[in-house]
Amino acid sequence: MFVDQVSIELKAGDGGNGCVSFRRERFVPRGGPDGGDGGDGGDITILAEAGVDSLVALAHRKIWKAGRGKHGSGSNRRGKDGEGITIRVPAGTTVLDAEQGFVIKDLLNPGDQFIAAKGGWGGKGNSRFKSATQRAPRESTPGGKGEERVLLMELKVIADVGLVGKPNAGKSTLLSRLSRARPEIASYPFTTKFPNLGRVQINIDRSFVMADIPGLIEGAHKGAGLGHEFLRHVERAGILVHLVEPDPVDATDPLENYRAIHEELVQYNEALARRPQIVAVSKAELPSSAGIQQQLQEMVDSPVLLISAVTGEGLNVLTGRIVQLLDQLVDGEKAGT
Repeated sequence: MFVDQVSIELKAGDGGNGCVSFRRERFVPRGGPDGGDGGDGGDITILAEAGVDSLVALAHRKIWKAGRGKHGSGSNRRGKDGEGITIRVPAGTTVLDAEQGFVIKDLLNPGDQFIAAKGGWGGKGNSRFKSATQRAPRESTPGGKGEERVLLMELKVIADVGLVGKPNAGKSTLLSRLSRARPEIASYPFTTKFPNLGRVQINIDRSFVMADIPGLIEGAHKGAGLGHEFLRHVERAGILVHLVEPDPVDATDPLENYRAIHEELVQYNEALARRPQIVAVSKAELPSSAGIQQQLQEMVDSPVLLISAVTGEGLNVLTGRIVQLLDQLVDGEKAGT
């Protein structure tokens, strides 16, 4: 089960109360105050961890409560701190405040973490209030309340390459051919209901991660079809591979399909349309594929590849072009720093 969006409630632990106590020992008639402080409440930490690829664990547990601090006691004994909680999420998870909608933290890399709800401070015991003028204070403070908040967690798949295109454009088949990923493949729209990731191994030292992302339909930027369920994941991809089916099963025009997908990217986020992109006509084994390739090249004014995940035609050219663009991105980032 893949879950990429979930809302959870957090309740950090309350702090323990401070204690009012006086030292009472034989032959020590004026022992003075000895009330200890309360323990701090437990924090709730969110940690991005390698090996976690879904938010499914959070979907089954909506409320997370950390332990409260123990109360202080006599003999200046401090209460035990409350037990904290660490919530483990996949790298690429964005944490938002559910009520206000702002981004609290973007956990991009494994090991990224932050305290999402802070536990309350322990209260002070009466020994804290002893002074030259106040020898027997009967004052203490209660523990502080732990933070409470509702968070919205959104997972945006992190991949070097994102496959985009209309449903049944051949994205899942291509991913299964280039990597060990085994996404569901069928001849009906929206076979892919969530992103599938696969590692494409070029040689012993070089590989990249490719994501097969659910197909788009017109109006997706407004939520139509899989809508934002698709577009959210495109944002993380370094480059895009736009697959165009030469002979769509719904008898639509391949060129219009390309325009529609490109427009959805622009409407959702103009930066996506400026991202490095490779356009490829899939299913090269079909007679109409060469003609569609020629028409697309005239439209986009750049080389359009012709590939087939079934026969393997053009796949080496495609992976070579992907590696070239990824290297250019890395060089650009180095130059920018």
